Amino acid sequence: MKEEDLTPEALLARATKARGDIFPEWKPLAYAAPATYQLINETGSYLHQYHGQSHSADQLSGPMRELIAIPALCSKSDLRHAPNHVRRAYRMGLTNKALFEGATAFAAVVGWSSLTFVSLAIMEANNPLYPYGELPPGGEPKELKPFPEMKLGRTRKSGGPESAAQTPEWRYAAQIDAELVRRASAFADHCLLAEGAKDELLGPGPRELIAVAALCMRGEADLAAQHMRRAYDYGMTKRHVLEAICCVLPMSGMITGQVGFRAMQLADAAG
Repeated sequence: MKEEDLTPEALLARATKARGDIFPEWKPLAYAAPATYQLINETGSYLHQYHGQSHSADQLSGPMRELIAIPALCSKSDLRHAPNHVRRAYRMGLTNKALFEGATAFAAVVGWSSLTFVSLAIMEANNPLYPYGELPPGGEPKELKPFPEMKLGRTRKSGGPESAAQTPEWRYAAQIDAELVRRASAFADHCLLAEGAKDELLGPGPRELIAVAALCMRGEADLAAQHMRRAYDYGMTKRHVLEAICCVLPMSGMITGQVGFRAMQLADAAG
């Protein structure tokens, strides 16, 4: 890029144009370390499609990326930036029901208390005093605008049990406390649709993408690989999995990507 395009003023102007607004805490960074801020914008805009780059059919849609990013932000207790993403999701046509379905899949990995943080982000997004991002007219959309992933990952290729209770770890725990396993695995199965999709907005495939991203944030390559194999079994592609992992890089770091790519290699090796 030209040197004049890397001035703090130019960088901030481009970021504001791409996102529609900008958080003031980015400005000191732009002036003190413009090269760092430039790389953040360049990478983040690609990951979350801020700059209107071309989009192909095998890439995750904007709404699906927000369904991954919002619970990831909330899991970090980031209730300053998460409401901004909620408003962006609203502008894309996502309803609260869709947001909570995505958050429920994330909760299978990080725990159900994370759902309360998503609730808080939604409440703040609908607070007229929250200054970042625009609400669509009327606030939360009353009707969901369909997005591609709603039709994907609803049919499984192979058979066999999918309940968490059938895994070796939970079978071991059941020998000690069967009732605990019955109740806890029921929640996990509900989150990830172990019995398959019915009338839910997100089928098992997209939900596994969200769970994979959450597992990679926690550094769990082996478990992430297992969930990747289930995602593939429901027809999700390697591109889908890779992009789901990368949706959480801004709030968890490049090492999350390395963990995720290692998990992809493990999933490949397992067939």
